[in-house]
Amino acid sequence: MHTTPADLVAALDIGGTKIAGALVDSGGRLLAAARRPTPAREDAATVMGAVAAVLEELLRSADWPRVRAVGIGSAGPVDASAGSVSPVNVPGWRDFPLVAEVARLVGGLPVTLVGDGVAMTAAEHWQGAARGRVNALCMVVSTGVGGGLVLDGRLHPGPTGNAGHIGHISVDLDGDPCPCGGRGCVERIASGPNIARRAVEGGWRPGPDGDAGAAAVAASARAGDAIALASFARAAQALAAGIAATATLVEIEVAVIGGGVAGAGDLLFGPLRERLRDYATLSFASGVEVLPARLGSDAGLVGAAAAAAGELGIWGVATGS
Repeated sequence: MHTTPADLVAALDIGGTKIAGALVDSGGRLLAAARRPTPAREDAATVMGAVAAVLEELLRSADWPRVRAVGIGSAGPVDASAGSVSPVNVPGWRDFPLVAEVARLVGGLPVTLVGDGVAMTAAEHWQGAARGRVNALCMVVSTGVGGGLVLDGRLHPGPTGNAGHIGHISVDLDGDPCPCGGRGCVERIASGPNIARRAVEGGWRPGPDGDAGAAAVAASARAGDAIALASFARAAQALAAGIAATATLVEIEVAVIGGGVAGAGDLLFGPLRERLRDYATLSFASGVEVLPARLGSDAGLVGAAAAAAGELGIWGVATGS
Protein backbone atom coordinates (compact mmCIF):
# COMPACT_ATOMS: atom_id res chain seq x y z
CA MET A 1 0.00 0.00 0.00
CA HIS A 2 1.44 3.36 -1.05
CA THR A 3 0.97 5.87 1.78
CA THR A 4 1.93 9.47 2.53
CA PRO A 5 1.91 11.65 5.65
CA ALA A 6 -1.32 13.14 4.29
CA ASP A 7 -3.07 9.78 4.69
CA LEU A 8 -5.57 9.46 7.52
CA VAL A 9 -6.71 6.64 9.80
CA ALA A 10 -10.29 6.36 11.00
CA ALA A 11 -10.37 5.51 14.71
CA LEU A 12 -13.05 4.08 16.98
CA ASP A 13 -12.95 4.15 20.79
CA ILE A 14 -15.60 1.79 22.17
CA GLY A 15 -16.41 1.69 25.87
CA GLY A 16 -19.26 0.92 28.20
CA THR A 17 -20.39 4.56 28.28
CA LYS A 18 -19.59 6.02 24.88
CA ILE A 19 -18.64 5.12 21.32
CA ALA A 20 -16.38 7.77 19.80
CA GLY A 21 -14.94 8.04 16.32
CA ALA A 22 -12.52 10.36 14.55
CA LEU A 23 -10.30 10.79 11.54
CA VAL A 24 -6.70 11.07 12.73
CA ASP A 25 -3.72 12.51 10.87
CA SER A 26 -0.01 11.68 11.01
CA GLY A 27 0.54 14.15 13.86
CA GLY A 28 -2.15 12.61 16.06
CA ARG A 29 -4.65 15.41 15.38
CA LEU A 30 -8.39 14.74 15.12
CA LEU A 31 -9.84 16.16 11.90
CA ALA A 32 -13.42 14.98 12.31
CA ALA A 33 -15.20 13.46 15.25
CA ALA A 34 -18.47 11.72 16.08
CA ARG A 35 -19.91 10.26 19.27
CA ARG A 36 -22.88 8.23 20.49
CA PRO A 37 -23.81 6.83 23.90
CA THR A 38 -23.19 3.10 24.23
CA PRO A 39 -26.50 1.21 24.55
CA ALA A 40 -24.64 -1.14 26.86
CA ARG A 41 -27.69 -3.03 28.17
CA GLU A 42 -29.19 -3.64 24.73
CA ASP A 43 -28.68 -6.52 22.33
CA ALA A 44 -25.72 -6.96 20.00
CA ALA A 45 -27.40 -5.43 16.96
CA THR A 46 -28.38 -2.29 18.86
CA VAL A 47 -24.83 -1.75 20.09
CA MET A 48 -23.50 -2.29 16.58
CA GLY A 49 -26.08 0.19 15.33
CA ALA A 50 -24.49 2.88 17.49
CA VAL A 51 -21.06 2.00 16.06
CA ALA A 52 -22.48 2.19 12.55
CA ALA A 53 -23.98 5.61 13.27
CA VAL A 54 -20.58 6.92 14.32
CA LEU A 55 -18.93 5.46 11.23
CA GLU A 56 -21.61 6.86 8.95
CA GLU A 57 -20.97 10.34 10.31
CA LEU A 58 -17.25 9.94 9.59
CA LEU A 59 -17.95 8.56 6.13
CA ARG A 60 -19.74 11.82 5.29
CA SER A 61 -16.60 13.85 6.06
CA ALA A 62 -14.92 15.52 3.10
CA ASP A 63 -11.66 14.01 4.39
CA TRP A 64 -12.83 10.38 4.23
CA PRO A 65 -11.24 9.69 0.79
CA ARG A 66 -7.82 10.10 2.49
CA VAL A 67 -8.53 7.28 4.97
CA ARG A 68 -6.32 4.23 4.47
CA ALA A 69 -7.23 2.09 7.47
CA VAL A 70 -9.42 1.82 10.55
CA GLY A 71 -8.15 1.34 14.10
CA ILE A 72 -10.44 0.16 16.91
CA GLY A 73 -9.72 0.40 20.61
CA SER A 74 -12.42 -1.51 22.50
CA ALA A 75 -13.23 -2.31 26.08
CA GLY A 76 -12.17 -5.86 26.65
CA PRO A 77 -11.48 -8.58 26.58
CA VAL A 78 -10.88 -8.47 22.86
CA ASP A 79 -9.54 -11.18 20.59
CA ALA A 80 -7.52 -9.46 17.90
CA SER A 81 -6.61 -12.80 16.30
CA ALA A 82 -10.32 -13.57 15.74
CA GLY A 83 -11.43 -9.96 15.26
CA SER A 84 -13.98 -10.29 18.06
CA VAL A 85 -14.84 -8.49 21.30
CA SER A 86 -16.53 -9.50 24.58
CA PRO A 87 -16.53 -6.33 26.73
CA VAL A 88 -17.27 -7.07 30.39
CA ASN A 89 -19.55 -4.01 30.61
CA VAL A 90 -21.42 -4.67 27.33
CA PRO A 91 -23.10 -8.05 27.95
CA GLY A 92 -24.82 -8.11 24.55
CA TRP A 93 -21.45 -8.47 22.85
CA ARG A 94 -19.93 -11.89 23.46
CA ASP A 95 -17.45 -13.05 20.80
CA PHE A 96 -18.97 -10.34 18.62
CA PRO A 97 -17.26 -10.19 15.18
CA LEU A 98 -16.54 -6.47 15.34
CA VAL A 99 -13.69 -6.36 12.82
CA ALA A 100 -15.77 -8.06 10.11
CA GLU A 101 -18.76 -5.80 10.80
CA VAL A 102 -16.65 -2.64 10.64
CA ALA A 103 -14.77 -3.80 7.53
CA ARG A 104 -18.11 -4.33 5.78
CA LEU A 105 -19.18 -0.75 6.58
CA VAL A 106 -15.90 0.82 5.38
CA GLY A 107 -15.60 -0.98 2.09
CA GLY A 108 -12.96 -3.51 3.09
CA LEU A 109 -10.29 -1.12 4.38
CA PRO A 110 -7.75 -2.81 6.72
CA VAL A 111 -9.07 -2.89 10.29
CA THR A 112 -6.84 -3.22 13.38
CA LEU A 113 -8.36 -4.16 16.76
CA VAL A 114 -6.73 -3.65 20.16
CA GLY A 115 -7.99 -3.41 23.72
CA ASP A 116 -8.72 0.09 25.01
CA GLY A 117 -5.80 -0.05 27.42
CA VAL A 118 -3.45 -0.97 24.57
CA ALA A 119 -4.89 1.90 22.51
CA MET A 120 -4.20 4.38 25.31
CA THR A 121 -0.69 2.95 25.58
CA ALA A 122 -0.08 3.38 21.86
CA ALA A 123 -1.20 7.00 22.14
CA GLU A 124 0.92 7.88 25.16
CA HIS A 125 3.98 6.20 23.64
CA TRP A 126 3.50 7.96 20.30
CA GLN A 127 2.54 11.45 21.47
CA GLY A 128 2.32 11.52 25.27
CA ALA A 129 3.97 10.88 28.62
CA ALA A 130 5.67 7.62 27.57
CA ARG A 131 7.21 9.09 24.40
CA GLY A 132 10.84 8.05 24.11
CA ARG A 133 10.53 5.43 26.86
CA VAL A 134 11.73 1.93 26.06
CA ASN A 135 9.66 -0.02 28.60
CA ALA A 136 6.39 1.34 29.95
CA LEU A 137 3.04 0.44 31.41
CA CYS A 138 0.16 2.76 30.56
CA MET A 139 -3.16 2.52 32.39
CA VAL A 140 -6.71 3.81 32.08
CA VAL A 141 -8.41 4.17 35.47
CA SER A 142 -12.03 5.06 34.85
CA THR A 143 -15.28 3.02 34.82
CA GLY A 144 -12.91 0.08 34.52
CA VAL A 145 -9.14 -0.32 34.76
CA GLY A 146 -7.22 -1.29 31.63
CA GLY A 147 -3.63 -1.13 30.53
CA GLY A 148 -1.03 -1.92 27.95
CA LEU A 149 2.71 -2.42 27.63
CA VAL A 150 5.58 -0.98 25.64
CA LEU A 151 8.52 -3.40 25.66
CA ASP A 152 11.84 -2.77 23.90
CA GLY A 153 10.40 0.42 22.44
CA ARG A 154 7.41 -1.19 20.75
CA LEU A 155 3.79 -1.69 21.62
CA HIS A 156 3.26 -5.23 22.94
CA PRO A 157 -0.43 -6.12 22.52
CA GLY A 158 0.12 -9.87 22.75
CA PRO A 159 -1.53 -12.50 20.52
CA THR A 160 -5.11 -11.45 21.31
CA GLY A 161 -4.54 -7.75 21.97
CA ASN A 162 -4.94 -7.92 25.77
CA ALA A 163 -1.36 -7.94 27.11
CA GLY A 164 -0.94 -5.53 30.01
CA HIS A 165 -4.56 -5.78 31.19
CA ILE A 166 -3.56 -4.83 34.71
CA GLY A 167 -7.13 -4.25 35.86
CA HIS A 168 -7.60 -7.97 36.29
CA ILE A 169 -4.50 -8.79 38.26
CA SER A 170 -5.63 -9.99 41.68
CA VAL A 171 -4.14 -7.88 44.46
CA ASP A 172 -6.47 -9.07 47.26
CA LEU A 173 -6.48 -12.85 47.09
CA ASP A 174 -9.66 -13.31 49.15
CA GLY A 175 -11.24 -10.03 48.06
CA ASP A 176 -14.60 -9.22 46.54
CA PRO A 177 -15.71 -11.14 43.46
CA CYS A 178 -15.02 -9.23 40.25
CA PRO A 179 -17.38 -9.30 37.22
CA CYS A 180 -14.51 -10.95 35.29
CA GLY A 181 -14.88 -14.02 37.50
CA GLY A 182 -11.78 -13.41 39.62
CA ARG A 183 -11.41 -12.01 43.13
CA GLY A 184 -9.79 -8.87 44.47
CA CYS A 185 -8.85 -7.50 41.05
CA VAL A 186 -7.25 -4.07 40.72
CA GLU A 187 -10.39 -2.92 38.90
CA ARG A 188 -12.68 -4.12 41.69
CA ILE A 189 -10.79 -1.82 44.08
CA ALA A 190 -9.50 1.11 42.01
CA SER A 191 -12.11 1.90 39.35
CA GLY A 192 -14.26 5.00 39.74
CA PRO A 193 -17.50 3.15 40.56
CA ASN A 194 -15.70 1.00 43.14
CA ILE A 195 -14.07 4.02 44.80
CA ALA A 196 -17.58 5.48 45.15
CA ARG A 197 -19.12 2.16 46.26
CA ARG A 198 -16.53 1.70 48.99
CA ALA A 199 -17.00 5.26 50.23
CA VAL A 200 -20.79 4.82 50.48
CA GLU A 201 -20.35 1.48 52.25
CA GLY A 202 -18.04 3.24 54.70
CA GLY A 203 -20.66 5.85 55.55
CA TRP A 204 -19.90 8.64 53.07
CA ARG A 205 -22.95 10.47 51.77
CA PRO A 206 -23.26 12.57 48.61
CA GLY A 207 -23.98 16.29 48.79
CA PRO A 208 -27.25 18.07 48.05
CA ASP A 209 -26.95 17.41 44.31
CA GLY A 210 -27.04 13.67 44.95
CA ASP A 211 -23.89 12.96 42.93
CA ALA A 212 -22.43 9.73 44.28
CA GLY A 213 -19.69 9.24 41.68
CA ALA A 214 -15.93 9.14 42.11
CA ALA A 215 -15.60 12.84 41.26
CA ALA A 216 -17.93 13.70 44.16
CA VAL A 217 -15.90 11.44 46.45
CA ALA A 218 -12.76 13.27 45.29
CA ALA A 219 -14.34 16.64 46.12
CA SER A 220 -15.12 15.40 49.63
CA ALA A 221 -11.59 14.06 49.99
CA ARG A 222 -10.15 17.45 49.03
CA ALA A 223 -12.31 18.95 51.78
CA GLY A 224 -10.76 16.53 54.27
CA ASP A 225 -13.47 13.86 54.53
CA ALA A 226 -11.74 10.87 56.13
CA ILE A 227 -13.92 8.20 54.49
CA ALA A 228 -13.39 9.67 51.03
CA LEU A 229 -9.64 9.96 51.60
CA ALA A 230 -9.53 6.33 52.76
CA SER A 231 -11.31 5.12 49.63
CA PHE A 232 -8.80 6.88 47.37
CA ALA A 233 -5.93 5.56 49.49
CA ARG A 234 -7.22 1.99 49.05
CA ALA A 235 -7.48 2.51 45.29
CA ALA A 236 -3.94 3.86 45.22
CA GLN A 237 -2.70 0.83 47.17
CA ALA A 238 -4.27 -1.56 44.66
CA LEU A 239 -2.77 0.33 41.73
CA ALA A 240 0.64 0.37 43.42
CA ALA A 241 0.55 -3.39 43.95
CA GLY A 242 -0.38 -3.99 40.30
CA ILE A 243 2.33 -1.64 39.01
CA ALA A 244 4.93 -3.27 41.26
CA ALA A 245 3.96 -6.73 40.00
CA THR A 246 4.31 -5.54 36.41
CA ALA A 247 7.67 -3.91 37.11
CA THR A 248 8.93 -7.12 38.68
CA LEU A 249 7.85 -9.18 35.67
CA VAL A 250 9.01 -7.00 32.77
CA GLU A 251 11.19 -4.19 34.19
CA ILE A 252 9.13 -1.18 33.16
CA GLU A 253 10.70 2.23 33.76
CA VAL A 254 7.51 4.29 33.87
CA ALA A 255 3.81 3.84 34.65
CA VAL A 256 1.54 6.37 32.95
CA ILE A 257 -1.96 6.73 34.38
CA GLY A 258 -4.91 8.33 32.64
CA GLY A 259 -8.69 8.11 32.75
CA GLY A 260 -11.27 9.96 34.80
CA VAL A 261 -10.00 8.78 38.20
CA ALA A 262 -6.52 10.13 37.39
CA GLY A 263 -8.19 13.55 37.30
CA ALA A 264 -8.17 13.40 41.11
CA GLY A 265 -4.49 14.38 40.87
CA ASP A 266 -2.52 14.21 44.09
CA LEU A 267 -5.40 12.50 45.92
CA LEU A 268 -4.48 9.46 43.86
CA PHE A 269 -0.88 10.02 42.79
CA GLY A 270 0.42 10.97 46.25
CA PRO A 271 -0.58 7.77 48.07
CA LEU A 272 0.13 5.71 44.93
CA ARG A 273 3.77 6.79 44.77
CA GLU A 274 4.11 6.27 48.52
CA ARG A 275 2.66 2.76 48.47
CA LEU A 276 4.66 1.83 45.38
CA ARG A 277 7.78 2.14 47.54
CA ASP A 278 6.31 -0.55 49.80
CA TYR A 279 5.81 -3.04 46.95
CA ALA A 280 8.47 -2.30 44.32
CA THR A 281 11.45 -3.02 46.52
CA LEU A 282 13.83 -4.96 44.28
CA SER A 283 16.60 -2.90 42.72
CA PHE A 284 15.40 -3.32 39.12
CA ALA A 285 11.78 -2.38 40.02
CA SER A 286 12.24 0.33 42.61
CA GLY A 287 12.92 3.19 40.21
CA VAL A 288 9.59 3.13 38.37
CA GLU A 289 8.26 6.63 37.74
CA VAL A 290 4.52 7.30 37.97
CA LEU A 291 3.29 10.01 35.61
CA PRO A 292 -0.12 11.37 34.61
CA ALA A 293 -1.19 10.76 31.03
CA ARG A 294 -1.06 13.74 28.68
CA LEU A 295 -3.64 13.01 26.00
CA GLY A 296 -6.81 13.03 28.06
CA SER A 297 -10.06 11.88 26.53
CA ASP A 298 -8.55 11.74 23.02
CA ALA A 299 -6.09 8.99 23.96
CA GLY A 300 -8.30 6.08 22.89
CA LEU A 301 -8.84 7.53 19.42
CA VAL A 302 -5.23 8.62 18.91
CA GLY A 303 -4.01 5.24 20.11
CA ALA A 304 -6.40 3.22 17.95
CA ALA A 305 -5.10 5.19 14.96
CA ALA A 306 -1.49 4.66 16.06
CA ALA A 307 -2.04 0.90 16.39
CA ALA A 308 -3.47 0.74 12.86
CA ALA A 309 -0.69 2.94 11.47
CA GLY A 310 1.92 0.73 13.11
CA GLU A 311 0.30 -2.39 11.69
CA LEU A 312 0.50 -0.90 8.19
CA GLY A 313 3.94 0.67 8.67
CA ILE A 314 2.77 4.22 7.91
CA TRP A 315 3.66 7.53 9.57
CA GLY A 316 6.77 5.99 11.16
CA VAL A 317 4.77 4.92 14.22
CA ALA A 318 6.76 2.43 16.32
CA THR A 319 4.02 -0.02 17.21
CA GLY A 320 3.55 -3.71 16.64
CA SER A 321 4.78 -6.65 18.65
